[in-house]
Amino acid sequence: MLARTVETLPEGVHWRYEPKWDGFRAIAERDGGRLRITSRSGRGLDSRFPEVAESLLAALPDATTLDGEIVRWSGEGLDFDALQRRNRASVPAARRLAEEEPAHFIAFDLLRLTEADLTQSALSHRRDRLEKLFAGIHDPRLMLGWQTTRAVVARQWFDGLAGVGVEGLMVKDARRTYVPGRRDWLKLKRRITTEAIVGGVIGRPDRPSALVLGRLDPASGQLRIAGRTADLTRAQQDGLAGLLRAAEDGHPWPTRLAPAWGTGEPVVYVRVEPELVVEVEPDPAESAGRWRHVVPYLRPRPDVRPGEVPTGLDIET
Repeated sequence: MLARTVETLPEGVHWRYEPKWDGFRAIAERDGGRLRITSRSGRGLDSRFPEVAESLLAALPDATTLDGEIVRWSGEGLDFDALQRRNRASVPAARRLAEEEPAHFIAFDLLRLTEADLTQSALSHRRDRLEKLFAGIHDPRLMLGWQTTRAVVARQWFDGLAGVGVEGLMVKDARRTYVPGRRDWLKLKRRITTEAIVGGVIGRPDRPSALVLGRLDPASGQLRIAGRTADLTRAQQDGLAGLLRAAEDGHPWPTRLAPAWGTGEPVVYVRVEPELVVEVEPDPAESAGRWRHVVPYLRPRPDVRPGEVPTGLDIET
C-alpha cells in the first residue's frame, strides 16, 4: 500500500493519523517456522537485520504478515545512516552491527493472522486485531506504531517529533481495505523553506540544469556540500542568468562529487564562486551529512549574504 502527498491535514470521523517514520519500509512474514522480511522492492532484509528477524520469529504466530518500518533509534533520534550502513554490510558485518546499532520494527498494519487474510477487511478492523496481537508481545525490538483519531494529537506529533527524525504524518481512511501498490493512503510531510549557498552547477554556469548546494560547517566555517536541487525548469534557468560564475582557484570542493542521490557514478559538475544564496525547500531527512533527497528549488536570494545562511543542515538556525 502506498501514499500520495497532500498539502493540508484532512479531518473527519473516518481518518486515522500516524507518524511517518524515517526508516526502511518492510513486510514481515512468518511461515512454517521461518521468518522473511522484504523491502518494498522485494529485496530480502532478514539477513541484514537478524535481530529484528529473530524477534519477529519468536513473537509472531505462524502464517502471519505485518506491514511496518525498520528504524534505528540512536538515543537522540532516528538514525537513517545506521540503516544505510546495515544495508551495505556483509552478513557477518550485519550481525556485528546488530549488536552495536540494534534496529527495531514498528508495525502499523496486519495483513494476515494465522492464515486469515485481512487485506479485504477495513483498516479499523485490521488495527483492532493488530492491537490485540501486540498486547501479548513484550519484545523491546518490536513496537506497535502510534495511531490516533484526533487531528489535534496528529498536529502535536507533526510539530513535536520533527526534531527526532519523524518525517511527517500518514493519514489513512479507517474504512479502506489494503490494496498493494495503490496510493490510497495520504502523507503530509514537513516541508519548510530555507536558504543554501550555490557551490556548483550541473551543466553550465550560464544555463545550469541543477544546482549543487552548500552550507557552512558550524565548527570549521568551511563550505560543505549539503545537497543538490531537482532538475531546473526553463523558467528557473532563466531566473539564474547572470547570477553564477565559474570558480577561480581556491574553491574548497573536489572537481568531481562522489556517487550520491541515487546514482552509481561520480557526479560531474562545474564549481562556481560560492556567492549566490538561493531559497530551497529541503526534506529534513539526512544521510552521510547531506540532505538525502534532491531539493526543490524556489528562487535566487541575491538580497541574502552567504554569512546569513543557516549553518550545517539546520533549516532555521
